[in-house]
Amino acid sequence: MAMAKSKTMYDVHPGVAMMEKWVAELKSKTGRSVEEWVALVKKEGPKEEKARREWLKNKHKLGMNSAWWIAERAGGKSGEEDTPEGYLAAAVRYVEEQYAGRREKLRPIYDELLKLGKSLGDDVKACPCKTIVPLYREHVFAQIKPTTNSRIDLGFALTHYKGKLPKPLIDTGGLAKKDRITHRIEITATEQIDGEVKKWLETAYGLDAN
Repeated sequence: MAMAKSKTMYDVHPGVAMMEKWVAELKSKTGRSVEEWVALVKKEGPKEEKARREWLKNKHKLGMNSAWWIAERAGGKSGEEDTPEGYLAAAVRYVEEQYAGRREKLRPIYDELLKLGKSLGDDVKACPCKTIVPLYREHVFAQIKPTTNSRIDLGFALTHYKGKLPKPLIDTGGLAKKDRITHRIEITATEQIDGEVKKWLETAYGLDAN
């Protein structure tokens, strides 16, 4: 699926294509559409979401992802974000919510980091989630996270970096946990978005081409 773009600087999350494929193929694979599974769960399944997932897996032999998604839908979660248009609308809302209230003063820092990240190449995709904005190339190579009311953490995927990493970079423990983001820089003012920050964004971007 081509990555649809909004009028903002955001792009459709890669997971949306997987969800669209799942919805399209569900009836042919299981005998029921999403709507039919949701109706069945509401009529015959347990009341709690966790119990519903187990019921779908054990009684109806659905895979973990299918059981999880159907149980969520049966619990009232909208499928609006499962389409490119729905996701892009949600993406804007996610960012607005991340930088609302006491974190509103961090928005200029975020905007500058997003602009810098997107300037690295035409293949950079910014795909907001509820608490972070990951930057993708082939994979996530960086992420922008408002960690406190006064600080944004700019994270980098530096697993394959060869050499010693200097002090501005804080180890996230990502290597040990096998997370994509292994290091971060703390930013509290737009003036701190300097050549060093750009260098490590470029480095993480370059490493994701391998």
